[in-house]
Amino acid sequence: MKANIIRQHPETEFYTDERCHITELSNTADDPDVSIAQARVSPGITTRWHRLKDTVERYYIMSGEGIMELDGLEQQVVRAGDIVIIPPNCRQRISNNSDRELLFLAICSPRFCQKNYADAEEDQ
Repeated sequence: MKANIIRQHPETEFYTDERCHITELSNTADDPDVSIAQARVSPGITTRWHRLKDTVERYYIMSGEGIMELDGLEQQVVRAGDIVIIPPNCRQRISNNSDRELLFLAICSPRFCQKNYADAEEDQ
């Protein structure tokens, strides 16, 4: 790994099938140990159930309020400053139950790779 400064480009935000907006802040092969993305969930929206194979994900809630659902835990309200630890293969989704955008960082280790993403909407 080399020292680097990554400039942000908010215009690169994209909408996913998971029902949220993502801006990749840092996700490159030059830094395979971690990726950081900003996620934005609109008011009243619940993301699709999903899981990440072989990847630990952490949500750092920056603003707004939501309901976090994780396999093995009771659903819980999350707010700015909360950190959610999501083990590999853990089924998860988040709902925005407020009247403003829910904004959080999704920090993955190793870095997020689409091949590790699995839709789990139909899993029970």
